[in-house]
Amino acid sequence: MAPGESLTFGRDGGRGLVIPHAGVSRNAGRITASGSFWTLANHTRDRTYVVENPEGAGEHMKVTPGRVDAPVPFEFARVVLPAGDELVTFEVWAPRHDYLPTAPSGDDGSLTTPAFPLDRGSRYFLVLAALCEPRLRGEPYAPLPTTEKLLERLRPVWPEAGRASVQWNIDYLAVKLRLKPGPEEAAEGRARLNGKKEMLVALALRFDLVHEDDLELLNGTGRAPGRVLA
Repeated sequence: MAPGESLTFGRDGGRGLVIPHAGVSRNAGRITASGSFWTLANHTRDRTYVVENPEGAGEHMKVTPGRVDAPVPFEFARVVLPAGDELVTFEVWAPRHDYLPTAPSGDDGSLTTPAFPLDRGSRYFLVLAALCEPRLRGEPYAPLPTTEKLLERLRPVWPEAGRASVQWNIDYLAVKLRLKPGPEEAAEGRARLNGKKEMLVALALRFDLVHEDDLELLNGTGRAPGRVLA
């Protein structure tokens, strides 16, 4: 669809998308294309729609009953409609997102400090990728891997890894990403961090610190690690 064009969907569909399910409203909603996003209208009065980002490890948004033209930021999305005792889905490929051009090379201004400086050639990044893998694989509610599972997954690229070294890297990540106080702050009596792994994965996926392509590193097929940590 060109920007400004709309497509209705529902059990009847009209000239739009027909969803032949008795649990779907005759006129269930409308999709409208925009310049670099799309909107979703929910024409029902009693059910909430969910729009999922299949590439976002659980990222989603809700469109409440009667909501008109809710902006959806996902380029590739799955619309989930509650229909009777099951869920009906269809997928939307939205307009390509627009981005600012790369800063000119002649810019002599000071560089902005990276928000989360991570070395993708380090062992701590391998540990972070292994922690995030189940949810990056499209299982947003998957339990995080145990230490034994982490060791098994890391073996192809880090054969000598042990429980202590993996835990050390997890602790290091928690400090590096400011989830846990460093040694000096800990000495001042800061509380011990609980749920470290869950918080690390939530932060990494929320800010796209680890991508699905990074999982190739765990198979030894991605970019070989450079400087590593113990």
